Amino acid sequence: MTRFSRLGVGNPLAACLLSILASALLAAPLPAQEAAPPPTLTPAPGAEVQDITPKPGFFTEPGVAINPAKPQQVAVAYQDNAHVAYSDDAGKNWTIADNTSSKDYRVSGDVSITYNKQGHAFLCYIAFDRLGTTNYWAHGATRNGIFVRRSVDGGHTWEDNEYVVAAQKTEPGIPFEDKPYIVADNTDSRYAGALYVGWTRWTLADSQILLSRSTDDGKTWSDPIEIDTHRGLPRDDNGANEGFSGVVGPDGTLYVVWGDGNNVVFTFSKDGGRTFKKTRNVIPTAPIMFDVEGTMRSNGFPVIDMDRKSGRLYVVWSDYRDGGVDVFCSTSANRGKKWAPAVRVNSDPIHNGADHFFQWLAVDQQTGAANVVFYDRREDPRNREAIVALARSTDGGQSFQNYAWTTKAFNPSGVFMGDYTGLAALGGRVYGAWTEKPEGRSRDTILRVGVADFGTTAGR
Repeated sequence: MTRFSRLGVGNPLAACLLSILASALLAAPLPAQEAAPPPTLTPAPGAEVQDITPKPGFFTEPGVAINPAKPQQVAVAYQDNAHVAYSDDAGKNWTIADNTSSKDYRVSGDVSITYNKQGHAFLCYIAFDRLGTTNYWAHGATRNGIFVRRSVDGGHTWEDNEYVVAAQKTEPGIPFEDKPYIVADNTDSRYAGALYVGWTRWTLADSQILLSRSTDDGKTWSDPIEIDTHRGLPRDDNGANEGFSGVVGPDGTLYVVWGDGNNVVFTFSKDGGRTFKKTRNVIPTAPIMFDVEGTMRSNGFPVIDMDRKSGRLYVVWSDYRDGGVDVFCSTSANRGKKWAPAVRVNSDPIHNGADHFFQWLAVDQQTGAANVVFYDRREDPRNREAIVALARSTDGGQSFQNYAWTTKAFNPSGVFMGDYTGLAALGGRVYGAWTEKPEGRSRDTILRVGVADFGTTAGR
């Protein structure tokens, strides 16, 4: 979401209690243990990192996509406002595209990006004019919505049309559409070519998880349906539903997760997004939306992906069940019926006081490797400065090898870091995008892109 979009959103009492609980857990004394020097991570193979933004600003919340029709072509979306940078040479050089921000609204952000099998790129974002005071709906409700832009040349040029997924007119009590995520069906299933957008709708009473679909290359979108239902009724979430993430299986089934308090919620659609099975709490967590020490906000909501050759589903998230904030992974080998116990993704010693946050997941459909990017504080005894780490599993999520994607740490305090990072992988090549606070700047951020290369045979 944008720098302002969480003001006044959700349940204030719940947020306050959650903050108190997090502080208590983090402040609790740890068991006595022998001091050990922090481990030094091995650099990721072939690691290259570049600054995408020409100068510091407010650049956050990136998404990454690889063109399946032309794998050397990669696109990165980011905000403030909606922007896209593309590379035609597997990440060696990047160009910022024109004509990607909303023309009809003052602010656009919360971006996600994908390609279809034909190599068309799709940029999804929210747009609005302004947010009001801390009580958004009571003071200064404004029109807002979710929109999709299209590029038929892989991300070089973008059409003028803003295709409407959902929109709210300015009037008292309107909901706010937030954090959309776009998914493409690039399989050979009966629903091949479908596009899906899922998001969080904040209302005066609660938060809802909605979904809309397109079957005409993103030009028109179905009326949104609420998918956070249990036995046909909306879940009583008290404003805790947040963070839609989805992936399409080889038969066209759309698998979906989001966070609801202390649970990862799971459902799926076998009819192209028209209907969904009743939701289930599949993975218990410590609270997954929290403020990491020294940051403005660091949501840890779940991300889902799938190895379509094996059918294995992966979900990653972050929580503080062990005192500090760690990244975890759970897998399912039977399409979500049963989920394996959580595996800790970051490999440093437990209870060492180091936080790991803003995880994202990408499964390489050629090698089968599961890749996870996150901010990592294991090298700083004060638990303030972070590097960007890349973890990789080649054994179906049973264990993860950790690598350093960056070596120079930064301190994120005082800046808005957003709610997520971005990651994509194909053929052993992994692309990540993230926000950093440059040295000597008090409030600005930059957008960086990293490439790692594990080789085409690594994994299966």
